[in-house]
Amino acid sequence: MKQIKIAVIGVGALGQHHARILAGMPDVELVGVADTNREAGMRVAHNCGTQWFSEYRDVLDNVDAVSVAVPTVAHLAVAGDCLARGISAHVEKPLALDATEGSLLVKQAEKTGAILQVGHIERFNPAMQSARPHIGQPKYIRGERLSPFSFRSTDIGVTLDLMIHDIDLVLDLAASPIVSVEAFGLNILGNNEDVVQARLRFENGCVADLTANRVSMNVSRSMQVWSNTGFVGIDFGARQVTTCAPSDALLYGTSPVERAQQPGADIEKLKTDVFEHFIRVENPTVTPHDALTAELSSFVDCIRTQQKPLVDGQTGLLALKAAEQILESVAAHAWDGNSQGAIGPAPFFAAPRKLAG
Repeated sequence: MKQIKIAVIGVGALGQHHARILAGMPDVELVGVADTNREAGMRVAHNCGTQWFSEYRDVLDNVDAVSVAVPTVAHLAVAGDCLARGISAHVEKPLALDATEGSLLVKQAEKTGAILQVGHIERFNPAMQSARPHIGQPKYIRGERLSPFSFRSTDIGVTLDLMIHDIDLVLDLAASPIVSVEAFGLNILGNNEDVVQARLRFENGCVADLTANRVSMNVSRSMQVWSNTGFVGIDFGARQVTTCAPSDALLYGTSPVERAQQPGADIEKLKTDVFEHFIRVENPTVTPHDALTAELSSFVDCIRTQQKPLVDGQTGLLALKAAEQILESVAAHAWDGNSQGAIGPAPFFAAPRKLAG
């Protein structure tokens, strides 16, 4: 089998793992890594048994594809350059800084026929893959994504940094156009929003509440989905899934509420029976695997077979457009209920910061 020649562009906190994984794939030749940081670039190149390039264009003549893990502000320039040459690209989420730039990348890929995959890694999370068959038509979705401040991705806010993961999943699950968005956000440590709460309403009646906080003392990556087949809880970090569905006793028998109203009803026993007799609680098996390895392997397979990626450019663009709707709502939020007060992602702390010097 012919090896796919790939380079990794940007080997920071995430890109170095792209390089490590690709270097270990038997059907891939990691031709090189490119990064403007000489120390980081040479270290990753040495660890992966490949070459370091300070200028990414110097490696493009010798590759079939690239994995782009540069800051979001450079996605259009770097990925666009590669796609224009017909080089397939895996681009870390979000696809681009905004929908206008994202559209240009999608059009460039369509023009040259290059594969464009967007790095929405939670699609490959084994917990999500285990949960997906148990989810019917969602009616309510709640997603929570909390993390301490990482001092990475400071060129974007928490919406494009963290919430974009859940936006992509919600769009896939709801499978319906958004009809309204209501959101608010807070700036805490920087110039971009660090906390966002958003509610999305869909044409088919589904409602999704999303919370993202990158200045949190706790870590949480979870989603709850209520659908016509029951409830599914997903813990992306622990990689655990819990399902709750009505039993035949609840669907076809006397309801526990009716039983409780009967003379002499044993209420304490009925309380125990809720999750033992009336509602089935199960923990589907989650087959462990590394999500990033699965994502990059899928990218390589798509290059080889010319199949559409699970998260292609158009899908990544839809998530980006939804994120823009959330950011527009955040920017328009009136904290005092009127246009005379604070508008937008207001600083959490009312007192102005003292300037140094």
